[in-house]
Amino acid sequence: MSDFICPSDTNKAGATSLDERDRAIVLATQEGLPLVADPWAVVGEQVGMSGNEVLYRMQTMLERGVIRRIAAVPNHYRLGYVANGMTVWDVTDAEIERLGRDVAAIRGVSHCYQRPRHRPHWPYNLFAMLHGRTREDVEQQAQVVRDCLGDACHDHRILYSTRILKKTGLRLTGKDTQTVSTENDARG
Repeated sequence: MSDFICPSDTNKAGATSLDERDRAIVLATQEGLPLVADPWAVVGEQVGMSGNEVLYRMQTMLERGVIRRIAAVPNHYRLGYVANGMTVWDVTDAEIERLGRDVAAIRGVSHCYQRPRHRPHWPYNLFAMLHGRTREDVEQQAQVVRDCLGDACHDHRILYSTRILKKTGLRLTGKDTQTVSTENDARG
């Protein structure tokens, strides 16, 4: 199941404050957790804490909204899912939060979020990423989303990926907690 991210969910109080110990954990884990039986202990060794303290601090950062989630991120291309379509939907604003959560719960939706419209050129306010082995698979999944949205959906498009980007997201760098990197690297 994916998360539906709505603008009202993104500004939690205290979400950006990190003490030195939390920052060390983020720096040690932002490239991923070690693939071992007890990753918390390995990270703890790296940052000078017990594995239990690392786990507790990660859970606390999740609750505070400092980190969004801890999850496995498979390479869907290596799994054979090479047809990737960002579906964009023009959905009635009054129903977008409920419908966004419904769409996020649909099997095959990996990302689902609300974005502002830019009328008259861009009427779409709900985005949902779909993955399939073929474009036909993605189109069938899009029909499931369309059925879920019902009369609240006024239009939609499927924007297929044309190249692969290595997405790294926000990364802390250096010692200054305000220094971040958000670069994407092309990869083939």
